[in-house]
Amino acid sequence: MPVNFVDLETARDSDGLRMVVVGGVPSPWGEAAKGILHVKQIPYQAVRLDQGSEEMAAWAGERKGPVAIYNDEAPRSAWDSILLLAERLAPEPSLIPANAEDRAVMFGLSHEICSEGGLGWMRRLQGVHSGMSGGEGFPPGVAQYLAGKYGYREEEAASNQRRVIDLLEMLSARLHAQKREGSRFYLGSSLTALDIYSAAFTALLKPLPPEHCPMPDAMRVGFEAMDEDTRKAFDPIIAEHRDFIYDEYLELPLSL
Repeated sequence: MPVNFVDLETARDSDGLRMVVVGGVPSPWGEAAKGILHVKQIPYQAVRLDQGSEEMAAWAGERKGPVAIYNDEAPRSAWDSILLLAERLAPEPSLIPANAEDRAVMFGLSHEICSEGGLGWMRRLQGVHSGMSGGEGFPPGVAQYLAGKYGYREEEAASNQRRVIDLLEMLSARLHAQKREGSRFYLGSSLTALDIYSAAFTALLKPLPPEHCPMPDAMRVGFEAMDEDTRKAFDPIIAEHRDFIYDEYLELPLSL
């Protein structure tokens, strides 16, 4: 189901589901939201984020993406709020386990990927640190902008690195354990939102190849930049899982 991009006025004057998304790069929060809607076959209109647009900010209530807006309901920008909206709009196929314990595990691990202090957040800080330290991180202008957005503090660089390594080791250990049980998923034997989050957020370590994910070379370098210890912690099974999820469930090439 190709992404239906429209302009702000068209989206604002429409009913149904609309979503403001970051354009030009595979922002993992937005790509995960797109993936959830794709799996559930929920139609929506997408508007590329214009951070300088006062009209867009007034409508979406944010100067970021993704922001999901359904009919006249309040905008939703939190990853879990967007997931719960999607589950409401299309209960099947469910991406949240019915079992309470499995549901708690799924939301807990998803939190460790998507939320503040999670894998996505800390990888952003690593790219900022590298770019502002003369390494192969984000270009200086981008690094400076992201530094303010994600609360970068130079003295925390080592603890940020440790956090990323811990998260990567946790995720890879779970995938290896599941593989020994004969499953290619993070939880049980079927797709959950956790699989989609992991697949999308792997872009912050190893973006999909250019034919599937066209993006500026300088930004690709910023996404991929990592120190040697982080590189060692990035077990190939995480990228293998990403490729499986995209090949079997998500849309390629990405619509950016």
